[in-house]
Parts: sequence; structure tokens; C-alpha cells
Amino acid sequence: MRHTPRYLMTDPDEVKRLIRNAPWATFVSPASTGLVASHYPVLLDETAHGIAVLSHFGRPDDELHELGRHELLVIVQGPHDYVSPSWYAPGDLVPTWNHVTAHLYGTPEILDEDENYDVLCRLTEHFEQHHDDGRSLLEDEAATRRIAKGTVGLRLLVDRFDARAKLSQNKTRDVRDEITRQLAPSNSALAEEMRRSMRDPE
Repeated sequence: MRHTPRYLMTDPDEVKRLIRNAPWATFVSPASTGLVASHYPVLLDETAHGIAVLSHFGRPDDELHELGRHELLVIVQGPHDYVSPSWYAPGDLVPTWNHVTAHLYGTPEILDEDENYDVLCRLTEHFEQHHDDGRSLLEDEAATRRIAKGTVGLRLLVDRFDARAKLSQNKTRDVRDEITRQLAPSNSALAEEMRRSMRDPE
């Protein structure tokens, strides 16, 4: 990503917060056949030292990615949106796009069958907790274990990350307040990121 110091996100805790809030990720591998990309949910491994994510690939995506044989890029895309220059001061005509994004790098550890099933259970429970009648894979473990054989679990300990929170930090406080106000009705998540960035020291 473009290196603009004012937009750099260097705090690992902020990257963890992004992963928790934006769990649908893009996985990119430099496979021998060329670049390969897939999309899967991720779960932050809260027990890890540093940053680690848990996920699974549906077969044969693991083979297409040559999973475990080289470094993997995981792109976590948080709130983002177009910012119109009509929200700026008169005379400023250049639009932009605000976003919160992290690129995570590491070589994934391939999980065994039991570890993979545990990750699938944890992923399901994590998302089902938001439903009044949430379900669990353990309601029929035999059947769901058979289905789980079509997936490959992974744990990625992040070796390094490159993250940005581009939230109009180059604008005055009044303009940033106006951008936040304009975004709030249609993109409350990005508006909240704008508010947080103005509360936190820059």
C-alpha cells in the first residue's frame, strides 16, 4: 500500500480490533501457476502471542494455493467509502476514498483433522452467537465431521503487517466533522472510525 506516514496503523491492538470487526478476508498466494486468491472468514486467535488468525479452505483451494509451502497474504478490509469534495471547503475539488485496511503476512500452519474441526466449531459458534436460535456443529458431530473433511484448517501467525487507517487526517477538524456527518447515515462503521481517529492522539 502507498506509504503515507499520517495514515500508518502500527499498533497491533488496532490490527486485532480490525480483524475482530471485519472477519471476511482475502487470501492471496504466489503459487507456482501464478497468483491465486480466495475469500474465507477468519477468527482472531486470542491466545496467541502477537497476531494470529484461524481459518479454513474448502478443498481443492488448499492445493491451488499450495498452502503451507510459501508465504500467504491475508487482506482484511474494514469500513471504506467514497468521500465527495462537496463535503470540503469551497475550492477543494479532489475526491478520495477513506478506508481501514490491513495486509497480514505469514506462512500458514496446516491443522490436523481434529484441530480443523475445532476451528470450524469456533467459527460457527462465533457467528451463531448473534442469532436468537443459534446452531452448533456439535448438534450432529458425526455428520458435521464428515462434511468437515472437505475443508483444510489453518493457523497463520503473522510475521509482519502493513496497515492503514486513511480517515481524512490531512483535513481540518471542521472538514473531518462534516465528512463524518455525511457518512453516518449510510456508513455508520466508517463514521465511527472517523470519530475514533479524532479522539485518539495522531
